[in-house]
Amino acid sequence: MKEYLKLLKFLKGHQKIFSLAIVFMFIASIFEGVQLSLLVPMTDRIFTNKKIVIPNQVPPFIAHIVDQLNTIDQHRLFWLFPFAVLILLFIKHFVTFWYDFFMNDIAQRIMRDIRFRLYETLQNLSLDYFSKKRGGELISRITHDVQVIENAVSYAVTDLFRQSFMIVTFIIIVFVIHYKAALIIFVLFPLISLPMALIGRKLRKLSKRSQEKMADINSLLIETISGIKLVKAFCMERYETDRFKKQNHEFYKLKMKSIRRLLVVNPVTELIGAFCGVVIIFALGGQVLDGAVSFGIFILFFGSIMSIISPIKKLANVHVITQQALAANERIYDVLETKPTVVEKTDAKNLNIIRRSIKLENVSFRYDQNDRNVLQHINLEIKVGELVAIVGPTGTGKSTLVSLIPRFYDATQGMICIDGINVREVSVKSLREQIGIVSQETILFNDSVKANIGYGNLSASQEGITAAATKAFAHSFILKMPHGYDTVIGDRGFRLSGGEKQRIAIARAILKNPPILILDEATSQLDSESEKFVQEALDELMKGRTVICIAHRLSTIFKADKIVVLDYGQIVGLGKHDDLLKECPLYNRLYQTQFLIEVT
Repeated sequence: MKEYLKLLKFLKGHQKIFSLAIVFMFIASIFEGVQLSLLVPMTDRIFTNKKIVIPNQVPPFIAHIVDQLNTIDQHRLFWLFPFAVLILLFIKHFVTFWYDFFMNDIAQRIMRDIRFRLYETLQNLSLDYFSKKRGGELISRITHDVQVIENAVSYAVTDLFRQSFMIVTFIIIVFVIHYKAALIIFVLFPLISLPMALIGRKLRKLSKRSQEKMADINSLLIETISGIKLVKAFCMERYETDRFKKQNHEFYKLKMKSIRRLLVVNPVTELIGAFCGVVIIFALGGQVLDGAVSFGIFILFFGSIMSIISPIKKLANVHVITQQALAANERIYDVLETKPTVVEKTDAKNLNIIRRSIKLENVSFRYDQNDRNVLQHINLEIKVGELVAIVGPTGTGKSTLVSLIPRFYDATQGMICIDGINVREVSVKSLREQIGIVSQETILFNDSVKANIGYGNLSASQEGITAAATKAFAHSFILKMPHGYDTVIGDRGFRLSGGEKQRIAIARAILKNPPILILDEATSQLDSESEKFVQEALDELMKGRTVICIAHRLSTIFKADKIVVLDYGQIVGLGKHDDLLKECPLYNRLYQTQFLIEVT
């Protein structure tokens, strides 16, 4: 029940339209019953010219209507009949159009709202969440799972009310005509509902597995399409095709298991309906032969019972769709109810521009409670205007260390202060506005060059963007592009070389003009000539600023005011180049094996 209530929460904010749709459904259901109740006896009266005979127990107002029909001349009734049909059909389809319209409108609104809430939640979650989740899985929740919810609202919820109204309408009709024979309904409901409940439970499990498999397929698609160059470089097309074939076939098998169970619904309900029809014929057929009930009334009773079968079948489908939606709902709420680990305080104040230093005091960090520490007891002061280089073997926590400063993650122990203020005490926006980042993994969007350079600074002028690109030595190659700064660079900058991507990323950081720069191997993708020019631009940019650089080049090492040597998450060396060569064995080894490779 709790899961159903969570699913219905998505209707919040749309109650007025939903109520209007329910009213139109109710009116449509009444006209469905009125149409059958009026037209079947009228047809019998017109074409047999016999009076309508009803059981004695019907309410007086029904008996009065029947008496009036019996007094109308057969030929007059014949001419009135088409107009009655047209009027009833017009009213029925008019209200049907509007409840369908309103329910589809609600479904689209809910889809829009869920997609937005999911995307907004993902944007506000901390980076550690994305390290545990696949991109394709998250995309599947925004696309495939939301689509399942739409089916539940536009079809299942609609049919839940519409078919329930229909069932009530026809139950009233059959009980009014012959309440004893109508007791067959109490046999009909359990016979249909029990197998449907069993099928629904199984379908919910299958639906959840299908949604998870679709997430696997989405993840595989994203990985292989974004990494198509690597796939082709290693001639892995056949391997990736086989991988996709396997995932696709497993999804097919799950869907077919669901379909097999869905296909059971119709024959089961049809057989039960046929059984009920036989019972009705035996129960009322004799009274028709004896003249106690007219043939038209018998057909109305029989038709009403059979008309209950179709809504029950649709309600069975509602149960099936709802079970599928509950599985999707569980996966959607898994995202919506996730809380970010990096949380801004409600009374967080804005951070002023850095004037003294950044301090890391006894900082330790691990990505998961069960993991070992990636950083251990880091104590480090970075003064304003200093260029601090961080070096160490691969996997020693260099990138993790610089990620703690803008609060991409929070330290599990210790604290980070800027001018004596704990970064947890200030707003995330004011903190990150002071930090510019150029990473070794160049992140560009499928947008224009101008938009990529101006990302994060939407008010930037063309002159400012051009100036930043010029300082990053990107202006000349941008002008050679088909549309200059308006050229769309493709997904992840697919149309650019590695060096061009990096220079655009550097131009983006230059345009932001932050007091703190984090350079994570910022020049690693540049050739020697480009690096020379870009390094000069960065030197200009670094003046009067605090720069933290993960270094792999001698040029950066020599210019550093302070070099931090990391090993297994600990600082094992701190000082200038010449001092570390003598005092730090690890730095000496790195210098001999890694940095001197540039010279040779």
